Formats: sequence, C-alpha cells, structure tokens
Amino acid sequence: MRFTPARRLIHVLRRARRSRTPARAPAPCEIWSIGIYSGASPDALEPHSGAANPVLTRDHVSDAAALFVAVPFMVCGAGAWHMFFEVLNRQAGKGEIGWATSSDALRWEYQGIVLREPFHLSYPYVFAWDGRWFMIPETHKAGSIRLYEASDFPACWSFAGTLVSGHSFSDTSPFYHQGKWWLFTETDPQYRFDTLRLYHAEDLRGPWIEHSRSPLITGNPHIARPAGRVITDGERIIRFAQDCHPRYGISVRALEVMDITEKSYSEQSIADRPVLSGSGTGWNACGMHHVDAHMLEKNHWIACVDGWYLESQNK
Repeated sequence: MRFTPARRLIHVLRRARRSRTPARAPAPCEIWSIGIYSGASPDALEPHSGAANPVLTRDHVSDAAALFVAVPFMVCGAGAWHMFFEVLNRQAGKGEIGWATSSDALRWEYQGIVLREPFHLSYPYVFAWDGRWFMIPETHKAGSIRLYEASDFPACWSFAGTLVSGHSFSDTSPFYHQGKWWLFTETDPQYRFDTLRLYHAEDLRGPWIEHSRSPLITGNPHIARPAGRVITDGERIIRFAQDCHPRYGISVRALEVMDITEKSYSEQSIADRPVLSGSGTGWNACGMHHVDAHMLEKNHWIACVDGWYLESQNK
C-alpha cells in the first residue's frame, strides 16, 4: 500500500502509540508549504512577484504541533481574503483545517484551527452558494463525502450532512454547471490514486447519483486524483489532476471537460506537460500537487498552491 505524506505520518504515529515508544516522523520527512502564483490563465501560472513565497508554512501555525500545511483553498468574502488548508497535527496524528486571512491575497496571517474531527481532514474545498458558505473537506477515513456549513463564517463550521458514502473518497471537488451539481472524487482503496468517479445532483444536499460512465478513469495515476478547484469560466470547464506517478505529489496537470451530461463525458489534456511541478530548489523543490485559481480580471488570475521539499535538504 502506498501512503500520502499525511497518511504515512499517521501510520507511524499510530504504530508508535501501540508499541509505547516515542513517535517519530519518517526520515527524511516531506515538508509541505503554501505559495501564491499568478498568470494570464489558470493553466499558465508562475510565482507571483509580489508574494514572499512560501506565504504560509508550519512555522506560522500557533495552536497545533504542525508538521506541515498543504492543499489550500481561498475565497474572498466578508471584506477580506480567507484561506483554508490542511494542518497536519503531529501530536494528534491527523489533519485538521486551518484558516488564514489577507487583505490582498499576497500577505497572509494565520488565525487558527477552525475544524477538527476524530478522523483525518484535508482538502477543504470551500465555496459560496445561495448566500451561504459551505466546505467539503476530504474525510476518507469516515468512508463518506461530508458537507459542512459555516454557522459564522469564516471561523465556525458545522456538519450539515453526508452526501455520498460507500468508498474511501479523496479530494472531492464539486462544481455547479448548467443548472446541476457535479463532483469529481478519487476512490481507489489501495491508495494508488488511479480511480476517478463522477456524481451529479439537482440540489447540493442531494440525492447524489453516480454518473452512468463512472468511474471515468481507472488504472491511471497521472490524471485521476483531483488537484484543486474546478474552474467554470463560461462554457469552459477546467479540472486539475495530481500526477501521482512515479510517486505522490510530483506535479499538477490540467484537463478541459469537453462534454458533460448525465449520460456522456469527455475531456482532453490542455497541455502535454504539467502546469505545476517542483522547482528544484527551496520550499517546492521536490514537487507540487494542488492549485486553487481565481480570476481577478480578464487575463489576470491569482492562485494558492502548495509544494514540498525534504526536511533533510537545505532550503
């Protein structure tokens, strides 16, 4: 079985507790951080010249023993930018959802953990709908896709119901298109990151129905696992996918959805190369696996991304 960085650490921590020996993270340890990119389109992004990347690291987390921060989603509301992301809590042995704020999306101030559960949380896909704020975080350990609603945005979140159950769902990515809700999610139980499923619903709260052609992808770790917010720009739909081969967390690819109905689905790669990948040095030296892009104006996009390096390396 292959593990993601968070799952690998959780496995080590639990094994250590069972053996009553001090918990140690794997060595060398993968350290994830968050940066800000920008560009003329969501599939052509580079480090933002005005951002001191990485803009958020584990050192910014003040209320948890963070091993790393990763998979950020940001939204603009209540007079500021808000970012939500995984904080891998070393002591708890699981992911929790952290929150940071910014006035310009370039300089961020950590605020605190806003969502904890008995199980691992990650990939906090935050979005607004019908005047309310919702979040669908990764809750694969619960064996379901869970919806949360902000009772007091952005700091207070409450469980609002189970949308789908029956698989180990990873990185669920919802979007609204042509009067219908859709969501992509990865479900391979062996963590090979190679199975993409598609569901649809008339209402956000369901009932959700699996697409007639789902799973859309099997046996392909290059493009199966979602890698951030689905972009709906007019009739154009762009989904991002983690390239998890030859290992997890290498790069991000972009694909355009060409046809999506209750009975049909097709997509094509936007480019032959990844749209995000490791820089070879610094905070994202070894790889990148997530992007959340927002259009500020025509031909001007800003995005939060993540990347990692090995702790044994000199930054």
